[in-house]
Amino acid sequence: MDPYLFPVVVLAVAVAFTVSASAGFGGSLILVPTLALALGTKPGVALAALLLACNNLVKVFAYRKTLPYRKAAVVIALVAVGAFLGAKLLVSAPERAVTIAVIISFAAAFLVESLDLTRWRRVSSPVMAFGAGATSGFSGTSGPLKGLAVRGLGLDRLHLVGALSLASLVGDATKTAVWTDAALLTGSDYLVALVCMPLMFFATFLGRRFNLKIGERGYTGLFWTVMVGYTGRLVAGL
Repeated sequence: MDPYLFPVVVLAVAVAFTVSASAGFGGSLILVPTLALALGTKPGVALAALLLACNNLVKVFAYRKTLPYRKAAVVIALVAVGAFLGAKLLVSAPERAVTIAVIISFAAAFLVESLDLTRWRRVSSPVMAFGAGATSGFSGTSGPLKGLAVRGLGLDRLHLVGALSLASLVGDATKTAVWTDAALLTGSDYLVALVCMPLMFFATFLGRRFNLKIGERGYTGLFWTVMVGYTGRLVAGL
C-alpha cells in the first residue's frame, strides 16, 4: 500500500466500524470500495472481510445481552451457506443481473415496510438471507439483502443490531476462511487486523452509544439510510 493511502484507509476503517456498530451493518459499504481501490479488487475485498469479521466479534461482545440466537438461527445459517458458495464460486451469476435483482429486492422491501406487510417480510426473510450470503461471497458485500433478511424477523432495534452482528460475523468469518485457504489472505493481512483492534473497540462502543441514544424512530432512519447507500452504490455500478 502506498504510504499516502494509509491515513485514508485508517479513516475509512474507523468510519466503517462506527457505522456498523450503530446500525448493525453497513461497514462493507465503506470498507470494501476503499480497500479495493487501495490494494486491488481481490486483495482489498479479502482484507475487508477479515477486518469486518474481527470487528463483528467486538460487536457481538458489545451487544451480547441482545443476541437473538433462536430467532435468527435460520437466517444466520443461510447467510453462512450462501457466503461459502459465493466465496468459492466468486461469481455464480452475471454481476449485472445480481445487481438488478438486489435493487428490485430493496424497492420491494421498502414498499413492504411502508405498507406494514409483516407476514410477507417473514416469508421472504430466508430467501434474502441466502442471497445476502451469496452476493457477499462473490462481491465482498451483501448489499441491502442482509438488512432485509434480518428486518423481516420483527425485532426491536437492539435485538436487530444483535442479529445483524451475528449474521455479519458468520458471513465474514466464512469468507475469511475460504479466502485464507485460497491464499488471498496472508500473515501480513492478519497483522493489519491485529493493529486495528484498538480502533475496533473504540469505534464499536462509540457506535453502540449512538444507537442507544437515537431511539427506535432514529434507528429506523439510520437503517434505511444505510440501505439507500448500499443501493446507490449498486446503481452507480450499473
